[in-house]
This record gives sequence, C-alpha cells and structure tokens, in this order.
Amino acid sequence: MELTGNPPNAQYRRFESNREYEELIDQMIPLTQRIIRVFDKSISRGYNSPARIELLRQFLLAARTNKLLIVVHEARQLPAEQPRLLEFARQFSHACTIRETLKGAKHVYDPFVVFDGSHYLHRFHHAHMRAAQGLHDAIAAQQLIERFEEISECSGPPLATHVTGL
Repeated sequence: MELTGNPPNAQYRRFESNREYEELIDQMIPLTQRIIRVFDKSISRGYNSPARIELLRQFLLAARTNKLLIVVHEARQLPAEQPRLLEFARQFSHACTIRETLKGAKHVYDPFVVFDGSHYLHRFHHAHMRAAQGLHDAIAAQQLIERFEEISECSGPPLATHVTGL
C-alpha cells in the first residue's frame, strides 16, 4: 500500500532545548496508545525519574498489547545510572525490552522516539540539541520506525534486567 500523504493536521516543528525534548517525551507518553520506540546513544536521566517511570507504567498497564522498545549504543552504565528503569523493565519484561546495538549499528547518531505510528521526536545528532517534533506525521514516523527496525536487527538480545550468580 502506498502512502498518499499526511492528514491535514500534520505538524512539524524544530527546537533546540534538551529540557523541551524531555518535557515533550513526558507529554507524549500519555497520548500513546500502542507502542513507544526509543533509540539513543544512551538513555537520558529522565528515564530514571519517578515521574517518567509512572507515565510508562500507566502506558503499559493501559493495554496488555502495549510495548516499550528501547535500543541504545551504550548499555554498560545502565545499572548505575538507571536503576528505576531497569527495575521497571524487569517488572514489565513481557512488554519492555532494552537492547544494545552491535558494531554494525554504532554509526547511527540521531536519537529519536516514535510514539505509535504518527508522532515522534527526532534529534539530528546525539552531541547537539537540534531536534524536531512531528505530530500526525505518519510518513516521517514510518521512516523512523523502519530505521528503528534496522537498528534493532543490528542489536544484541534483550538485556537481562536481573542480577544472577550472586
């Protein structure tokens, strides 16, 4: 099926604030009805905040089929920097996965979050805070979803979210 265009209410805007990026993530989570895809170099501290964890908890509890998929380049620091997120991923292991990219995907440098199939936040490079928000933009969101799938294919298995062998 060929996409013929976005609905008339499609919106796109640029911004340059990390604070705004984090606030927009928190605003978009409650509006999401099915799936959140997160790709980043590393997970921001916002994902360890009690407020964001509660938003994600409510999202996953809203429907059994809801999913949170996270892929990062650097997962080593997660136990020290993201204990709440890892505990959340353990509690919701049926609906939340965190994966680390393998060598073949380490060259991708533009973080993004896609909410369902038509809303997204897209940073143009992880080292800079130039970003864009798309609302009701199914065409650009689909491109990011396809990139996410490609990145996921070049990632390792879901991270173990519990400590074993101690």
